[in-house]
Amino acid sequence: MTTSMLPKKDWSRQARRALTATEVVARLADLQGWTLSGDGDAVAIEKTFHFANYYETISFVNAVAFIANAEDHHPDLSVHYNRCVVRLNTHDVHGISATDIDCASRFDALLAAA
Repeated sequence: MTTSMLPKKDWSRQARRALTATEVVARLADLQGWTLSGDGDAVAIEKTFHFANYYETISFVNAVAFIANAEDHHPDLSVHYNRCVVRLNTHDVHGISATDIDCASRFDALLAAA
């Protein structure tokens, strides 16, 4: 039996849908540095976050993991010495959802206070 101190969102009780292309473009305008990547079912939003060293990169990755677990929405991460590429899409809607935009905003907020 696995338990967790972190409450997860229950997406089975919340309707999600893919945002239209117009909605994605409008919402991306509010997210600095996030870009569209891929197409079709592989479309995603992504951003590269840069850091001074590996320790800062891993600290960011751990904070992203904490948020992603609580949101029950897990990005693809590409982790390097001084950067992390975060890629978000919603597999069950075959596109980008409001959840992706919300998570992107939360990940940006991690560095806003720094």
